[in-house]
Amino acid sequence: MKYSKIPSATITRLSRYSRALEELEAQGYTVVSSEKLARQCAVNSAQIRKDLAYFGEFGVRGVGYVVKELLFQIKRILGLNKTWNLAIIGMGNLGFALIDHSNFPKQGYFFVAAFDIDPQKIGRKLSQGFEISPMSDLERVAAERKVEIAVITTPASKAQEVADQVVKTSIRGILNFAPVQLHVPEGYPVHHIDFTVKLDRLAYMMGNIATEPDDKKTS
Repeated sequence: MKYSKIPSATITRLSRYSRALEELEAQGYTVVSSEKLARQCAVNSAQIRKDLAYFGEFGVRGVGYVVKELLFQIKRILGLNKTWNLAIIGMGNLGFALIDHSNFPKQGYFFVAAFDIDPQKIGRKLSQGFEISPMSDLERVAAERKVEIAVITTPASKAQEVADQVVKTSIRGILNFAPVQLHVPEGYPVHHIDFTVKLDRLAYMMGNIATEPDDKKTS
């Protein structure tokens, strides 16, 4: 089933619900109330019910949610009931850190290829068992290893050029860590992750924390 016009914030929260349900299942919970799940995810229970209502009826009134069943349904909605093959493009410090991150395989994301333009990196064998390939092999390797998502970690000046190459291959989507907006054909899925934007939001929150005026403080 395809879902359209679902708020992006709802999709983000579904990921949080999925992680929380995995933790609850590991702790032995078979049923969880919307209130407890809400506390686990730092949202209110009404928000959880509203988010889930986009996709159908879940849970039993007065009882709660069956943990295993709700986790299965959320993973199905998110497309996490299968594994995904990923390729890193740009094997700098961030590229190496991401490809060795243990959480990716736990969530069904597997790096199966890596690419760079640096001759000193090309041919280097990684702990996953494959070598860093040259960009000239992108189309061939992507097809052979059934790469579905390209993770771009190049400098901003190279990211658009890389994206132009990616969309010409069998790769179906891009996760972009380069601090630049990519221009791709309409309908091609791209998600941008810019750490500075997150830091801007954190700085705003920290700079606007309400403090008690000095004249109201007790001595």
